Amino acid sequence: QVQLQESGGGLVQPGGSLRLSCAASGSSFSSHQMAWYRQAPGKQREFVAEATSYGTTNYANSMKGRFTISRDNAKNTVSLQMNSLKPEDTAVYYCNDISTGDWGQGTQVTVSS
Repeated sequence: QVQLQESGGGLVQPGGSLRLSCAASGSSFSSHQMAWYRQAPGKQREFVAEATSYGTTNYANSMKGRFTISRDNAKNTVSLQMNSLKPEDTAVYYCNDISTGDWGQGTQVTVSS
């Protein structure tokens, strides 16, 4: 089992930026496919972005150009840089280890003036 701990959430004004981080336990992080998901109130959890062990990235269409996922295998971390934030980006953001099926507890992001 992999332990995942997110950080970096908070309150930001529309148009602002936040950087989320996810720290993972374990020694084989570099071989794991990692992703970010989010869940807004009253909605289903949705895919945000993926960073594969091969160095490729994938994004949900609504996040392309605004969000950037990256990983640091030396530090066992995966990050999500979020720019040009909108009120509809308000959600709990979750880190997911696709390879093991493990989830973090989530970090709240609120975009509001």
